[in-house]
Amino acid sequence: MSTVPIVSPSLLSADFTDLNTALKIVEGTDAPWLHLDVMDGHFVPNLTFGPPLIAALRPKTKLIFDAHLMIDNPDETIQWYLDAGCDYITVHLESARGVEKMAELVHSQGKKFGLSIKPDAPVAVLEEFLPCLDMVLIMSVFPGFSGQAFIPETVDRLAELQALCEKVGCSPLIQVDGGINPGTAALCAAKGARVFVAGNAFFKAANPAEACTEIIAAAQAAVI
Repeated sequence: MSTVPIVSPSLLSADFTDLNTALKIVEGTDAPWLHLDVMDGHFVPNLTFGPPLIAALRPKTKLIFDAHLMIDNPDETIQWYLDAGCDYITVHLESARGVEKMAELVHSQGKKFGLSIKPDAPVAVLEEFLPCLDMVLIMSVFPGFSGQAFIPETVDRLAELQALCEKVGCSPLIQVDGGINPGTAALCAAKGARVFVAGNAFFKAANPAEACTEIIAAAQAAVI
């Protein structure tokens, strides 16, 4: 598996009045993914977008759609996101009831499945599910809103996750979301993170392409 860091810009921080331009901005950088923060106003105190918007964007770009479902009912609705064209679908363990069943469904359609936990959840709860995961998303802020500060304890949680993966004998991608910039990306990369969700650090930057390059370079330097 390649160790090249992956930046997944979060659409949540883009200009929602001009998403065509937002796609072009991402396509003009070294970011191959687009992070889609789906929030239902119940699991988290914010409401964003759902399958219709994702499906509308899908024909417009070849970017990898990286959906993060912060919703109460992923078991019942995960097929909606597969149908909308998502490539990676990550659900929260806190709201999931049938993790293995969802993983099987996603994999049966040639897509990738991930699991996430909130910052106050013990990392150990992920252990039994690691063999069926393509990615683990460690939240470095509490989910719900962009622009929050990185939680320093995330670094220790990543180290714990790495140890669990080695114990189980698997190597899912490790993604970090919240407060990502070159400095925090380097800290996380040193503990095994490979995918970095960048919201404001990307879309609010004067030059998103440069911002993306700086995050990748910092993360790569941390593991050399």
